[in-house]
Amino acid sequence: MTKTLVIAEKPSVAQDIVRALTPVAGKFDKHEDHFENDRYVVTSAVGHLVEIQAPEEFDVKRGKWSFAHLPVIPPYFDLKPVDKTKSRLSAVVRQAKRKDVTELINACDAGREGELIFRLIEQYAGGSKPDGKGLGKPVKRLWLQSMTPQAIRDGFESLRSEQQMQGLAHAARSRSEADWLVGINGTRAMTAFNSRDGGFFLTTVGRVQTPTLSLVVEREEKIRKFVSRDYWEVHAGFHAEAGEYLGKWFNPQWKKSEDPEAKADRLWNHADALAIAEAVRGKAASVTEESKPTSQASPLLFDLTSLQREANGKFGFSAKTTLALAQSLYERHKALTYPRTDSRALPEDYLPVARDTFGMLATSGMGHLAPFARQALDGNYVKPTKRIFDNSKVSDHFAIIPTLQAPSGLSEAEQKLYDLVVRRFMAVFFPSAEYMVTTRVSQVLNHSFKTEGKVLVRPGWLAIYGKEAADEVEGAKDGDKGQNLVPVKPGEMVRTEYAEPKGLKTKPPARYSEATLLGAMESAGKQIDDEELRSAMQEKGLGTPATRAAIIEGLLTEKYMLREGRELIPTAKAFQLMTLLRGLEVEELCRADLTGDWEFKLSQMEKGLLSREAFMADIAKMTERMVKKAKEYDRDTIPGDYATLSAPCPNCGGVVKENYRRYACVGKAGDGSDACGFSFGKSPAGRTFETAEADRLLRDKKIGPLEGFRSKAGWPFTAEVGIVYDDEAHNYKLEFDFGDDKNAEESGELVDFSDQESLGACPVCGAPVYEHGSNYVCSKAVPTAAQPTPSCTFKSGKIILQQPVERAQMSKLLATGKTDLLDKFVSMRTRRAFKAFLAWDKEAGKVNFEFEQRDSKFPPRKTFAAKTGAAGAAKTAAAAKKTAKPAAKTTAAPKSAAAKKAPAAPKAPRKPAAGKAPSAALAAVIGPEPVSRPEAVKKMWDYIKANGLQDATNKRAINADAKLRPVFGKDQVTMFELAGILGKHLGGEA
Repeated sequence: MTKTLVIAEKPSVAQDIVRALTPVAGKFDKHEDHFENDRYVVTSAVGHLVEIQAPEEFDVKRGKWSFAHLPVIPPYFDLKPVDKTKSRLSAVVRQAKRKDVTELINACDAGREGELIFRLIEQYAGGSKPDGKGLGKPVKRLWLQSMTPQAIRDGFESLRSEQQMQGLAHAARSRSEADWLVGINGTRAMTAFNSRDGGFFLTTVGRVQTPTLSLVVEREEKIRKFVSRDYWEVHAGFHAEAGEYLGKWFNPQWKKSEDPEAKADRLWNHADALAIAEAVRGKAASVTEESKPTSQASPLLFDLTSLQREANGKFGFSAKTTLALAQSLYERHKALTYPRTDSRALPEDYLPVARDTFGMLATSGMGHLAPFARQALDGNYVKPTKRIFDNSKVSDHFAIIPTLQAPSGLSEAEQKLYDLVVRRFMAVFFPSAEYMVTTRVSQVLNHSFKTEGKVLVRPGWLAIYGKEAADEVEGAKDGDKGQNLVPVKPGEMVRTEYAEPKGLKTKPPARYSEATLLGAMESAGKQIDDEELRSAMQEKGLGTPATRAAIIEGLLTEKYMLREGRELIPTAKAFQLMTLLRGLEVEELCRADLTGDWEFKLSQMEKGLLSREAFMADIAKMTERMVKKAKEYDRDTIPGDYATLSAPCPNCGGVVKENYRRYACVGKAGDGSDACGFSFGKSPAGRTFETAEADRLLRDKKIGPLEGFRSKAGWPFTAEVGIVYDDEAHNYKLEFDFGDDKNAEESGELVDFSDQESLGACPVCGAPVYEHGSNYVCSKAVPTAAQPTPSCTFKSGKIILQQPVERAQMSKLLATGKTDLLDKFVSMRTRRAFKAFLAWDKEAGKVNFEFEQRDSKFPPRKTFAAKTGAAGAAKTAAAAKKTAKPAAKTTAAPKSAAAKKAPAAPKAPRKPAAGKAPSAALAAVIGPEPVSRPEAVKKMWDYIKANGLQDATNKRAINADAKLRPVFGKDQVTMFELAGILGKHLGGEA
């Protein structure tokens, strides 16, 4: 019998598909890496299993950071397995190649990335043919917008054909290859350009990443260049028979001009403002007013970008966090529809589903929202309207809305995001909010004062948001919109009780937050406030809703931006990159709107309106031009807006100015005529100095320790940087200080700790421990007046594997033998972050890593010593190869010769634990046979791993499925609770 292979994107989705198909296709048997019944084999990837690479004959490994072999534009791409998931790829390919498997179903996430994941696996299984063709077996597409069992069954009833998916497949491949071409060639070319003067200065660029960065840099440039101007407003208070109201002076004849800061209510001269205030004070005023009703519809349904912006503004969630929470609510809890969408409308046949969703919400346990759902059903609010139901505005996916499944066991963050989506979903069906807007003009002599009132008449959809929305329309001050106005009778004259000028200053544009940057990416940098117009622009945006969070995180990781509170601030490295690209005239990577056009072309390709060949030809031309510009640039510096340091040249006292590559002395006259030759690189070892850091370095002759440096081999390191005098050159030069502190020992220079407070007693000799350079040292480990010859060896770095060790932590280690759990160590071998304690190892005589205790059937591995000094990059790299492996708790003491020879005493055979019958709930998971608790735990772990129930964000947590919930008694437990819980299901076995 022939079978159909279903390939999902993640194990959890494969399980959902199996559960949904079981009632209609029969029971599935579970195997190590797949499920199978008479009709289907269901397996899954774990995200991307395969990635593209240039064929060996077209790529270069040696010398790739030079211009010699650029550009690299291969005629086709090879495939290579992702290292971490090779075993999973082998398992999926094994099923795909089975002779009884005659058809494949792509069940990866509905979208461009899901399409690419499947296509690359299928091509790899067929031998990675250059034409992109894979196994040659028929392929169909499962397209899921919701993960409920019925939605999955419906999806299998309406599978899409290979031909229907061709446009999306072409766009997916083209996006991947375009990013490779621009990213690889651009990064190598810019790195080669920046490394011309020696050293290694990694300069990453990307097709979408760099134009996004240009938005942030351009905004920061406007802020830096902004010159604040003083202006005045005239505020007045008027007394009518019914009470008082406020007003603000304005010029009725004012018209917009070229001055963007000019407004009808602004005066640029204090004397003018004072004259108006004095003229009207105490005078009578005539009043005219106009009142008209107005309404405000609720915002549109959420797509991913608008959800990320709202969650960032309301809760401070990063775009990455919001996407992860939405994905969890979709995948794990089945509570939201597919989140990676750019649509804000629903299909026209979705009206019954919307009504059913309101029915679910009305009967759910959410007491704060259920009454509004009931109100909508009773009031027949759920009606067909083009604003909500519009097929022309639904692309591959529709808007994010709640599913028919009421969630339980949500984390606090998940609950916040779910509430946000539910409120928006309900609000869009509720009536518009209705206001009465009154504009009142009080005329005093020949001066006009405007007062605007906005009174909420019927809350409509705002009722769902309660006080949060009401705050927006409550009484405002100074005559702005929102105040409840006291009535004025027709023909009544009011009195100007007071009038005062108010001095203000114009403000620069605000820095981007993640919310506003996401909006700018969506509209390719164009300032569009109207959300419906922005929706029309989003096909020309930077990236897609699914990739924007990763782009922002990538810029933060590469230190092109810093996150301060909710603001995103570009670094000196970002400014230097933009200066380079502008100087080279590589416009495609500088202008967001041009790169937005590439995204538009990809969306046209998805619809079959543009050929893949034409798009890739354009990308190849762009790549060639970018490399050519960098390779052929022959001027000494790049033109740019450069800084002048406030600190003087240490050699001659002259002015120090910035150029593209260096900070250099230009002499006391500042024109270079009497320059002394002093200069230092802006980006030593690949880390770019901020202007303030360069100033401090000149002023203090030393700065640090600083993180972010990289050796020529690419290893990260931390060091102090100093400006030291070079006797041979008769000038100052920049030098790294790695904190070995050997100079003091060799030169006999004495260290004075008299002005320091000790952190505690040395664990070696008991003497006080102090800060010294980039280390914590025993006072007897360096030459001092009391002891010129060091007698102790204790020393520990203030930064270890990129983890800062604060004074309080070192004090704790000295007092108790161990720090708190520190979570910012970065392995130099794998470059992955890890958590560990720092602990004093008495036997080894040094500070070692100690890892969290975890339940394991394996004996602990041995520890390696924590690097105690921030040594030089070469030493660091060499040590990393030997030591940066996952380490365990203790360092074993060396065995004596006698101990080695002595035979080990034979151990008595262990008495097997008596088995006990599991409860009915546990038997449903591990079977009814009597077992000991260790056997039960092992079987339980086999089940947990087979079904992928370890939490994606916290591997120590286990998520309950339908079988485990009766055993656990809740939706999630930790691995540490497992043995105790199973004991209760084995007759209370101890």
